[in-house]
Amino acid sequence: MITFLSGGTGTPKLLRGFQEILDEREISVIVNTAEDMWLTGNHLSPDVDTVIYLFAGLLDTAKWWGIRDDTYITHDFLQKLGIEEFIAVGDRDRAVHAARGEMLRSGMTLTASTRVLCRRLGLRATVLPMTDAEVTTYVRTADAQMHFQEYWVKHRGSVEISGVERVCRDAPEATPEVLSAIEESDAVIIGPSNPVTSVSPILECAGVREALKKQRVIAISPFIGDTPVSGPAAALMRAFGLEPTSAGTFRLYEDFLDIFVQDVRDPVEIDGTLRLDTLMINRGKSLHLAKNLMALLAR
Repeated sequence: MITFLSGGTGTPKLLRGFQEILDEREISVIVNTAEDMWLTGNHLSPDVDTVIYLFAGLLDTAKWWGIRDDTYITHDFLQKLGIEEFIAVGDRDRAVHAARGEMLRSGMTLTASTRVLCRRLGLRATVLPMTDAEVTTYVRTADAQMHFQEYWVKHRGSVEISGVERVCRDAPEATPEVLSAIEESDAVIIGPSNPVTSVSPILECAGVREALKKQRVIAISPFIGDTPVSGPAAALMRAFGLEPTSAGTFRLYEDFLDIFVQDVRDPVEIDGTLRLDTLMINRGKSLHLAKNLMALLAR
């Protein structure tokens, strides 16, 4: 079994390749939940849902979020009724959020509700929220603290930020399911997800770093030079106190890392790293990278 640490875009692109070379029952994905939020009475878990939709064959891979060919009747009618949602949620996507919200309100954990959704959507892979505790990523602006979703979706990352904060009632703990997935894996792969908002929240869950130190871990940089392959990673890395490059990413992971992969075009030099083509612009590129990583693991 291979376990992946995932956010909502970079790692799912890699998972698309691994789907073609592994039995999905041999794949476990530990997913960031620090971008979760309640919206109009429903519970969004955007990174979890992206991974679920990928394995269910529903994901809109043009956007890498939401359900392919979804409609927006409810969203549009809510606006007519004066309910402004800064995230445009599709109707079938909203049904998943509503189902999860009902399960959470009934007392189910996020792990249990995710398991139910996966079963009902026919998944064979295992999808695990990083924790059952409520953890939220906020960014600091000149005026206030802002939820990451508001920063990235509503403002398109255009707001100047000075810090990144994780807010939670108690220190988050990894679930037993998460720790078992790491411990029982043949290897752990950290895909090219955002190091600050996608991967770090997982690493901050009690027990995760310790478990990773006992495993074989491969991580893929999301940077080429000082430019992230996608998303607001550069601004977030600076606000987090890290250099917005592969070198900064490497420093974040180096205490448990066995192999660090940089893109062949990355001008940043780090001793002992491996160079591969990591730009997964289509399914073929995702498959090629997955095959190269499997060859590494077979050595």
